[in-house]
Amino acid sequence: MRITEAISPAELRTWSARSDWHGARIVAANWAMIAAIFAGVALWTNPLSVLVGIVLLGGRQLGLAVLMHECGHGSLFASKRANDIVGQWLCAYPVMTDMHRYAKGHIGHHRFAGTPQDPDLGNYRSYPVTHASFRRKILRDLTGRTGWKLVRGRFHNRDAMFGSRLNESGTGGFAAVNVVLFLVLAAFGHGALALMWPAAYLTAYLLFARLRQVAEHGGVPDLFDPDPRRHTRTTYARWWERICVAPNFVNFHLDHHLAAGVPCYRLPGFHALLRDRGVYDATAFPVGYPAVFREVVVD
Repeated sequence: MRITEAISPAELRTWSARSDWHGARIVAANWAMIAAIFAGVALWTNPLSVLVGIVLLGGRQLGLAVLMHECGHGSLFASKRANDIVGQWLCAYPVMTDMHRYAKGHIGHHRFAGTPQDPDLGNYRSYPVTHASFRRKILRDLTGRTGWKLVRGRFHNRDAMFGSRLNESGTGGFAAVNVVLFLVLAAFGHGALALMWPAAYLTAYLLFARLRQVAEHGGVPDLFDPDPRRHTRTTYARWWERICVAPNFVNFHLDHHLAAGVPCYRLPGFHALLRDRGVYDATAFPVGYPAVFREVVVD
């Protein structure tokens, strides 16, 4: 069944309704988690807590990137001004991205997904890959090699990986975020912990971004089928996976491609509606990311 047969235009408008309250709530929750991570490491500072903190911050950075993506669609807040300001300053700049430039490029992904013209195709076209190939990718992420490649792309005017477009605005905003973090942490006597933010950005964030993107489009039934149910995947994420790999309901990616105007905070209910109405009768949904990677990483 097609989505147009399962849900009326009036219903879709209801599901696509933006909410300033829900938008503010989800942004505040992400920043509260970031504050809690820094507070936890400040209270119990040791190599293990710093390492765990970097991993958790990488997940929150991906969370901010997801919210930046929502603001780029104009769907996180009802107010265009709120989408522009919050999306840029509290979501995009902290992950070295300019939201407006990102959104302009991201339109092409939605327009051409399921075709050879998809501008993001290079990030997942090679999947399935071998275990050896996948281990090399993970190692590059964890050792910062992917991160340095991302940053160098800014100086050579290349589009960055994972849909992030770097420019002077993005790098300047990223620097400002780190200065503010340092000043706040220094005021509490823990200025050195500010180094965790760029460390997370260069390692854990890019690893989680890779895993998230591959789960969305890698090893799908048919990358070049116009039906999103064939070229995009939704994964049922467990609670611990939502902390790092699938923050802010980004795992409902098929549902997002079917109706990009539905805000992320409505995607779980929207998915359940489409499932109950038969839109997904022939669609499989992996439970957990290990199940996804058993499909996209092979011997």
